[in-house]
Amino acid sequence: MATEATARVNWTRPQTLAALHIYLQLPFGQLHQRNPKIKQLAQWIGRTPGSIALKLVNLASLDPVIVASGRSGMGNASALDKQIWNELQANWDAVALDAAAEYERLALRNGVQADQELLEEAPPSEELLALEEGKTRSALVQVRVNQARFRKAVLASYNATCCISGLQHEKLVIASHIVPWSEDTKNRLNPQNGLCLSALHDRAYDQGLITVMPDFKVRVSPKVKATQGDSFITESLLRFDQQPIRFPDRFGPAPAFLEWHARRFGFMA
Repeated sequence: MATEATARVNWTRPQTLAALHIYLQLPFGQLHQRNPKIKQLAQWIGRTPGSIALKLVNLASLDPVIVASGRSGMGNASALDKQIWNELQANWDAVALDAAAEYERLALRNGVQADQELLEEAPPSEELLALEEGKTRSALVQVRVNQARFRKAVLASYNATCCISGLQHEKLVIASHIVPWSEDTKNRLNPQNGLCLSALHDRAYDQGLITVMPDFKVRVSPKVKATQGDSFITESLLRFDQQPIRFPDRFGPAPAFLEWHARRFGFMA
């Protein structure tokens, strides 16, 4: 059982990476010692749930979106915390996968199939189905796991709320890549390369009928505007033109990714 004495032992890099994995998957409001995931990780590494929660809040203090909102956390991030955070920003997928691997190692040691839990939560996406040909079963499973991790991180950041319409229901929203999975192999897991969208807005975004500009405002394609008079189109798409998106609690969409999408579909010269 963890004690206050063991909680004061310096954190190792593997332990910090495992905590980072939890941080990426949980909404900000769930970073407390009563959360079952936090209690579980505490048991696995011999620390108190309180020490895990403090570590997560200290990681949160490094997130610019959280700092800008005034929820800066404890502000006691260690040199190791800062180092790992900086590595994450420099090469998101590599560090996120390292963090997931450390968490999975602990889970398997304790008889938990964490990957299976993720797969059960997230069905295959259209993006995955397009990649099926020529891949082995194990490769497809890994792609599914990684897409589920991305979905979890994006939905946690946006509290499962469509950033355009405000629809809030985990079964009715999609973690939509800004730069597609196939176009950027280093930011497939990066929630800053994602938007939480309703199924309708995800489809419209994927087809370039709408975009989100680098200033975080929605733009609607002239192709859609030509259909004025259709009350459903007006209510579901046109009324959001030039409106700001609902910003996530953390990991805001990166302007560079938003610019890529806007240029791809002709919203920017």
